[in-house]
Amino acid sequence: MEKNYFLAIDIGASSGRHILGWIEDGKLNMEEVYRFPNGMESSEGTLHWNIERLSDEIITGMRKCSEIGKIPSSVGIDTWGVDFILLDKNDRPAGLCVGYRDSRTGGMDAEVSKNIPEKELYELTGIQKEIFNTIYQLMAVKRKDPELLDGAETLLMVPDYFHFLLSGKKVSEYTEATTTQLMDPYKRCWDRELIRKLGFPEKIFQEICMPGTVLGGLTEEIRSKVGYDCSVILPPSHDTASAVLAVPTNEKTCYISSGTWSLMGVELASPDCSEASREANMTNEGGFGGKITYLTNIMGLWMIQSVRNALAPEMGYGKLCDLASKESIKSLVDCQDPSFLSPEDMAETVRMHCRATGQEVPETLPQLAAVIYNSLAKCYADKLKIIEDITGEKYDKINIIGGGSNADYLNRLTAKITGRPIHAGPGEATSIGNILSQMISQGVFSGEEEARECVRKSFEVKIFEP
Repeated sequence: MEKNYFLAIDIGASSGRHILGWIEDGKLNMEEVYRFPNGMESSEGTLHWNIERLSDEIITGMRKCSEIGKIPSSVGIDTWGVDFILLDKNDRPAGLCVGYRDSRTGGMDAEVSKNIPEKELYELTGIQKEIFNTIYQLMAVKRKDPELLDGAETLLMVPDYFHFLLSGKKVSEYTEATTTQLMDPYKRCWDRELIRKLGFPEKIFQEICMPGTVLGGLTEEIRSKVGYDCSVILPPSHDTASAVLAVPTNEKTCYISSGTWSLMGVELASPDCSEASREANMTNEGGFGGKITYLTNIMGLWMIQSVRNALAPEMGYGKLCDLASKESIKSLVDCQDPSFLSPEDMAETVRMHCRATGQEVPETLPQLAAVIYNSLAKCYADKLKIIEDITGEKYDKINIIGGGSNADYLNRLTAKITGRPIHAGPGEATSIGNILSQMISQGVFSGEEEARECVRKSFEVKIFEP
């Protein structure tokens, strides 16, 4: 029987992958067919994404499917949130696709607050304040490069832009749109009054479409480049939302999507835009089926990646986890401190925080890793209590999904300090969720419950008891 393939293109901050998925013997099978590096580049002091190169990599990976004789019936792309591309009247990018770690948003929160106070902004959008949110990036464009905004005809978030290149259709996918802090989370549409208050041109914001929407086939140009046609289907294109769809249970649970960032939260049917929620720094992002992924951002494994890349780039993370587990250092840092967002020297920043708080200063890489892992586990425990207090629910387990689910030492620490069993896996959660959404759209599964049951049967999940 001929297999029906679905292609997930998952582009993260450090790499991108083309992963084919198909059902065989009742289980989801996956195959990585192409991988490419990614990262922000610097030009004239601006950190940005090389969109042209990423577009070429998307095509190269899709062509690889043809070369190996595994033609997908559909394709969907997911990426990080908040970053966008402005298009001119000829649908060409206007300016660089500036990255969320760029410093241009400094002071833009004060500019936005002149038009709308932070408390009211949260009541309207339910999105936690992060200085890199799209709302602050757009204000930076308005203040520093107004000609770009004046000449723009279209705003597309990064995955929306790539879907446009493939299909020729310009839309805004729901889960990604929520990261802009410009959406009404109740009506699930753009907050046009807020957009007008901020002085952003309304015309640039496209129709919001839900995950599972079929945009159509590939454009003639793309078909000629990759050697086939297939449907372009919107997944939950914000990578967190795709990852949450891959949580391998239909029971009530708290999840941690663990990677460069750690996103910890629960699924809700409707948003919580209360003052208690704002003060707790919780955010109401979009999820599959119009749900709310109610979560908080934690700095995550970015800190580990940074110290490892600087001090021992050849060392595997499994080895680093093992070495860290043998250290006795007890120092802790606040993983939420803004100084950890994009420091020139992560190791020295960790040491500086330990000195400032009178704790033992980590000197070696394993000591640094131990401090970071222990600090992350402590942060997870603190956030779990906040989530339970606000929702009034008790969560009997924590599902850790994504690449960080393979960090056994961190999983053991988290189980111990939270007092909850940790269910770790699957690791490729974002790609799995992307594929599942395409399969649901095409009728392979009746809905997310059946899809999640398939994930549970298809992938190993390690359990770490407290």
